[in-house]
Amino acid sequence: MRPLTEQRPKPMLPVAGQPLVAHTATAAIHAGASRLVFVVGYEANAIRSYFGTEFNGVPVEYAVQDTQQGTADAVRAGVTKLSDESFAVLNGDNLYDPESLVGLFECGPSVGSYQVEQPRAYGVLDITDGRVTNVVEKPDTPPSNVINTGAYAFPASAQDWLDVEQSERGEHELTEVLNRVCQETAVTAVPLHRWLDVGRPWELLEANEWKLDECQGQIRGDVHEDAELRGNVVVESGASVDAGVIIEGPAILQAGTTVGPNAYVRGATLLGPDTTVGHSVEVKNSVLMRGATVGHLSYVGDSILGRNVNFGAGTTVANLRHDEMPVTCNVKGQQVSTGRRKFGIVCGDDVKTGINTSLNAGVSLAAGTTTVPNETVLRSVIDD
Repeated sequence: MRPLTEQRPKPMLPVAGQPLVAHTATAAIHAGASRLVFVVGYEANAIRSYFGTEFNGVPVEYAVQDTQQGTADAVRAGVTKLSDESFAVLNGDNLYDPESLVGLFECGPSVGSYQVEQPRAYGVLDITDGRVTNVVEKPDTPPSNVINTGAYAFPASAQDWLDVEQSERGEHELTEVLNRVCQETAVTAVPLHRWLDVGRPWELLEANEWKLDECQGQIRGDVHEDAELRGNVVVESGASVDAGVIIEGPAILQAGTTVGPNAYVRGATLLGPDTTVGHSVEVKNSVLMRGATVGHLSYVGDSILGRNVNFGAGTTVANLRHDEMPVTCNVKGQQVSTGRRKFGIVCGDDVKTGINTSLNAGVSLAAGTTTVPNETVLRSVIDD
């Protein structure tokens, strides 16, 4: 997720006006979770300050994983907050549909499953008569096309089985604990109706598309009589929409946001707190985080702008290749296909562009990057 996570934990990236992990927590509560334990490490204060000691009427506690040594190690930290009781584990950077989690919790011991076309990149479940017998990590010859979604309902006894050996990746893997549970008792594979692992920037766009589509329109801010809002558009208190603006939902304008005059916002778009979309700007299917400004005469499509990004007048984002192949994006030094025909750019916090800057499709800009007037950026700027 870099450069978006250079100054914040991934589960706190915004999805439809809330942190990603807030959607996961809400789904867990809907499914019957009686309390929540967040296992935190990197930038933990951001999570503590948002959730406090209670979330949606459910008590919240925190466990610290001092060094990231794998998922079993994380859960081992978390169960220090539990008594001798069964427990569920969910990945804080995944989205789950709430009704599927109801089935997961009710069927425990269980694991959330999902069918994919290319299972070799995942942990694959070996299933016999609806029961999980084994999970194999990234196998060359998958036993099925049903993968492990990182959602579990464990028996209390699993708390004693978390001290597993390191894997070849040098991590303590929770899948080894699942295999032990499979040996000791029947484990049900519960199909998830909808699931998304939000691990890369374009998946953050997909997460917003999912959750924005569930929003109901609501106007609490100021909307000029000559503006036009179509579909489900949320204008929070303290947000304002000026004359000549057209907004086609689903979209959320959070508190302090200003749009217009004569701007066009369309597609699944999140305008975070205190963002600015100015005169004759078009924003399409994008996420603008707190304080981001696209002042005037600019186009931003299928893109993610971090906090306090400032685009100079005339900045234009490309979001389509001439050959119409999927756009690629830099991930850990490699160009990876986004699988999306249209994808723009990813900006870390505090990026500033000079006037008339052109940004090529798939470009990532590290936090604090600047451009000069009339600059054309064809390749990612990575801060190592």
